[in-house]
Amino acid sequence: MTKKVVISGSGLWKPEHAISNEELVAAYNAYAESFNRQHEQDILSGEVAEKPFSSAEFIEKASGIKSRYVYVKEGVLDIERMRPVIPEREETALSHQAEIALHAAKKAMQAANKTADDIDAVIVSCAYTQRAYPAIAIEVQAELGIKGFGFDMLVACSAATFGVHRAYEMIKADTAKCVLVINPELTSPQINFKDRDSHFIFGDVATAMILETEDTATSEHQYNILSTKAVTSYSNNIRSNFGYLSRVHDTDPYAADKLFHQQGRKVFKEVCPMAIRHIREHIERHSLGASDIRRWWLHQANINMNKLICSKLIGDDVTQDNAPIVLDEFANTASAGSIIAFNLYHEDMQPGEYGVLCSFGAGYSIGSLVIKKR
Repeated sequence: MTKKVVISGSGLWKPEHAISNEELVAAYNAYAESFNRQHEQDILSGEVAEKPFSSAEFIEKASGIKSRYVYVKEGVLDIERMRPVIPEREETALSHQAEIALHAAKKAMQAANKTADDIDAVIVSCAYTQRAYPAIAIEVQAELGIKGFGFDMLVACSAATFGVHRAYEMIKADTAKCVLVINPELTSPQINFKDRDSHFIFGDVATAMILETEDTATSEHQYNILSTKAVTSYSNNIRSNFGYLSRVHDTDPYAADKLFHQQGRKVFKEVCPMAIRHIREHIERHSLGASDIRRWWLHQANINMNKLICSKLIGDDVTQDNAPIVLDEFANTASAGSIIAFNLYHEDMQPGEYGVLCSFGAGYSIGSLVIKKR
């Protein structure tokens, strides 16, 4: 008999610190003013580009973002630093990323009524990991006392859905019966807070999900995974270049091109039709139309992208209820956005109702799941 795989629990952890658009803009504009004053002659000669100023209204209109959570606030608003102050920990201490992963993992385990003894595997899947090895997943596994195995995955903003895909396939293949998938998105160290067009985009957060076989699930809210779908298509339009080769390139390892940067207009024009086509083909696989989908938990990168994608799929009847947006509070949280939306907007789903969980981002990469409330 074919194993039925369910999502039986999810967890969301957010940092205690938040930064509003107004705070971020005040710091950025003060930095821009200082920069322009210090480089006035070079700017006049055309050797250096003048730093443009920003506004809270510009950010909200461009992205839908009003605020974001940060793991560490200190340093971000300091115009002499413009990056968080995150002290390096001893190798024997719990890593920063494992710490936030554990917060979300424990919430998901509680929601799914699972203990460490119930879980066979741990997947940490996110946009960035703070080190190459040992895997953050194995560190989390050890802290939770889970036997079995764990590994890390990096698939940029599609890491969460791709991680769930791997868990689904492992359970189907009987290599695991219960899998914990965690997305500790510690993005703030990779943000260029000196760049007007990107300094506001990302926030820090951690999410998690428990997947298991239908016959072992005991939680209140369960969702059958009907199928998964993934696609990748290489693009340089979203990029982060910092890596272990940075130290041998004889260039500035802290230069702007080593941090997150993108060609936003190209991303918008190329990813939106790709995502629309991907989602439409996926639900048609199950003989479903847009009207059959109760809720769309979509990637949270930019409100204008989501509006366009939803309008093409759903039409004019797009609401916070059927396609929830969490950008205003959380900003873009890399791969975690669609999982945040699911976590906050799923308990009112009725048995038999369908939902689509989808992410899209750098790569380009798109991952989706069609699920049904049990």
